[in-house]
Amino acid sequence: MIDFEEELKKFHPSLEVEDVEDAIYNQDVTDLADVLVKLVKEAKEEYGNGLAES
Repeated sequence: MIDFEEELKKFHPSLEVEDVEDAIYNQDVTDLADVLVKLVKEAKEEYGNGLAES
């Protein structure tokens, strides 16, 4: 029979998994919400500037 407790003691995660985990968590990805917020901010600035010039 397999002694699961003994097997768990011998287990070590591969370095590749840890490298992938770091890459995923340290990524700064712009999502759709960020893009929409930027577009709305730019539109408000442009609209506000248009009113001031009139």
